[in-house]
Amino acid sequence: MNPGMVSSGEGRLRAQLDRDRLVDIETRLARFRRAAFVVLAVALLVSGPQLGWLWVLPLGVAAVGFAVADHFLVRSEHPARWAAAGWALSSVMIGVSVALTGAADSPAVSWFALPAATLATRFERRGVIWGVAYICLLMLGSTLAVEPGTVAADPTLLVFPFGLVIAVAILSGAVAGSDREHRREAVLDQLTGLLNRTALTQRLAELEQAAARNPNATPVGFLLCDLDHFKDINDRHGHGAGDTVLKDVAYALRDSLRATDPVYRVGGEEFAVLLVGATQDAAAEVAERLRAAALSCSRRDIPVTMSVGVAAVPALGHGTNFDFAALFEDADRALYEAKELGRNCVVCAGPTAHEAPEDREELLVPGSERPRSV
Repeated sequence: MNPGMVSSGEGRLRAQLDRDRLVDIETRLARFRRAAFVVLAVALLVSGPQLGWLWVLPLGVAAVGFAVADHFLVRSEHPARWAAAGWALSSVMIGVSVALTGAADSPAVSWFALPAATLATRFERRGVIWGVAYICLLMLGSTLAVEPGTVAADPTLLVFPFGLVIAVAILSGAVAGSDREHRREAVLDQLTGLLNRTALTQRLAELEQAAARNPNATPVGFLLCDLDHFKDINDRHGHGAGDTVLKDVAYALRDSLRATDPVYRVGGEEFAVLLVGATQDAAAEVAERLRAAALSCSRRDIPVTMSVGVAAVPALGHGTNFDFAALFEDADRALYEAKELGRNCVVCAGPTAHEAPEDREELLVPGSERPRSV
């Protein structure tokens, strides 16, 4: 196995896991963040007669900024950028509120701990370090830069908030780190390092939520792959050799896909690929590439081939019902047809699982090892 392939594959899988985790965290945080904004607004309303009302503007800007970031985050291939933008804007608005409500004497200085508390849930260690530095700079800009004499007379006005921000970031980092590790263990297949069936279930739930929000219809392709005669490999060469084949094929498949198209191990020698944005023709091309990648894992004494069933939903979007069970059934039926045709080939299951059975046909992808079958 090529070490470079392993490193590249693991890096891309880690990036995909981090992306999925971030989207999940931001989705969960949204409701609680709105509640937190209400609590802060109530506190400021009660203190309005003493602090004034200029804080209304920055609080409103922060709320709108998060709403915009949440909207684009779930649709973006780089959700971390939107999460960082929303977080950074909210921190700036806290700084503005502090400057408008008393600067170093403002009771809102302690609110800088709020963005510090959510840093580790969004970003890795390096991001947390930069985030803490960013918060501290904003704190200095909204207190020391506005009232240097007040801070010089009583340094504790800054020392304690600084300590609070750093301590909160450290504690939340420990909790988030543990959560991140447990999540990775829960969705990873221990033998191959691929995503497992649990991860596929989570991805499907995310797709259903995205479809409900997205007004534009998006095709979704699905591949069901199965290694041919894998039981014979175990029987003739031992389970150790079988495990090695599985790991080699897993890395080959992952290396043949984009980072946004993860491969899942859903059975002993069965793999699945969900291709968001791919038509059935495009999915068939990917399937043929994966079949060739599996074939490249053959050894002198252990031939390795793989059959692939392809199915697709032509338009998943607002107002459509994502029936994954039907999609899986079509792909499984196509995979069975591939086995019947002699294995080591790619078969498509016709238009979709959402059309009448008489309108469907199986067809072999050009370039596969067997002739077209209707």
